[in-house]
Amino acid sequence: MPLRRLLTALLFCLPLVAAAQAPAAPDPAYRKALPAAENPLRVAPRPFDARYRLEVSGWPSTQVEHRLSRDGGSWQSRMSAAIAVARGEEQSRFLVKEGGVRSLQYASGYSLLGFGGDYRLAPGELEGLPDRQAALFELSRRALSGDCPATCTLRYQDHRGREERMEYRVTGPEALSLPAGEFDAVAVEVTEPGKPERRLVFRFHPDLPGLLLAVDYHRDGERRSRLSLTHLSFGE
Repeated sequence: MPLRRLLTALLFCLPLVAAAQAPAAPDPAYRKALPAAENPLRVAPRPFDARYRLEVSGWPSTQVEHRLSRDGGSWQSRMSAAIAVARGEEQSRFLVKEGGVRSLQYASGYSLLGFGGDYRLAPGELEGLPDRQAALFELSRRALSGDCPATCTLRYQDHRGREERMEYRVTGPEALSLPAGEFDAVAVEVTEPGKPERRLVFRFHPDLPGLLLAVDYHRDGERRSRLSLTHLSFGE
């Protein structure tokens, strides 16, 4: 996988400013969540710090850090990842409403072999569609709500403000054994229109919107990368 494509993968499937400290292990009560069918229509978000291991075919594994925090009436989601020659980070501030998320601010940046770029979307640019990190949060909410029985579409905008869309379907509950412990999960398969050979399979925590338990990226029938939860702790 070329370096540029690797970095793009980091920024696309892992809406990427890192948590300051290594999170502790989660309380045992949250290791085993309720099945998705027992959740209310919209599960309330809760602040968390998470750390993941990212394995990409042909590259050494790397660490991804993820924090969801509350700031007054809005929420902030921050993620970052790095390898020896590339680094990417992304953050989003958004409101959580019954009808969906509303992005307020977005910023991302990357560095690749000494070259890089920084991107920002102002509130006026975010009125129509959520940024991609807010969209990932919204994807998890929709998956947990159970209100999409078939294949559905989620529209969002990329780091440059261009409209993108993903097609997704909930494939059902799964039991996962991860470095962070044993979890129940809700699995969601995501594809890009016109590119059926590429697909992402997200496993979301059924009680913590926005938290990734695992993500697999498949291309041409082969798994090319895997993200898995290694540590989890909870904030205020």
